[in-house]
Amino acid sequence: MIGSVQRALRLLEAVGSHESGAPAKQLAREAGLALPTAYHLLRTLAHEGYLRREHGLFVLGEAAERLSSSGARQTRRSAISDETDRWRDAVGVPVYFAVYRAGEVEVVAISDTPGNPAVEEWADFRETAHAHAIGQCLLSQLDETDRRDHLARYPVAPTTRYGVPDERTLLHRLARTRPMQPVVEIQEYALGSVCAAVPITMGATPATMAISMPLHQADRLMPAVRELQRGIGRKLGSLAFSISI
Repeated sequence: MIGSVQRALRLLEAVGSHESGAPAKQLAREAGLALPTAYHLLRTLAHEGYLRREHGLFVLGEAAERLSSSGARQTRRSAISDETDRWRDAVGVPVYFAVYRAGEVEVVAISDTPGNPAVEEWADFRETAHAHAIGQCLLSQLDETDRRDHLARYPVAPTTRYGVPDERTLLHRLARTRPMQPVVEIQEYALGSVCAAVPITMGATPATMAISMPLHQADRLMPAVRELQRGIGRKLGSLAFSISI
């Protein structure tokens, strides 16, 4: 064990227990440290951005707050993974969860099994939103301005011979997609695969949960996606965490 690291962590914990901050003497006493040692570590932590000093009191700095935020995001991602794992087991196919944030498609979680593997990301999901059900579902939830902005950055180009041929065709398809209607694509992103995505709109962040399966099981797609959609409807409140990922 590295003693100085342990002592610094005890000081951070002591500072974190005081919402309005605390003076060095009090922090040294609570951390069980000699005052000169505490001063040295507090100055170092402040220099690195983990603490800041305000009117003689030490409070958590931006670096510590970023760590806390990162931990919270990881907790939410773990919760999402648990949810997709549950639906993978219930439906018996790979399950995906994705959001559209800051102008990008972000696949947050994928749950599959060796016997039912997810579709291989052979072309970047972010750049090929027009080609797969996840991306098309997210794009259908955007307004026209944001949709055209995305397509200006990532032009439509078919990834297979079954893909959407051009932007005009894609926009026409998206305009015809009704709210909460599942989006289905057959071999548009990857040959031999069929996919469906269910929109999840809560607040301002478009989200989707999707499934995929091999082409020879295509007859299972719609029953599975309807089961998923009914389940999402019952569990919508529990998916609210997706908005603040």
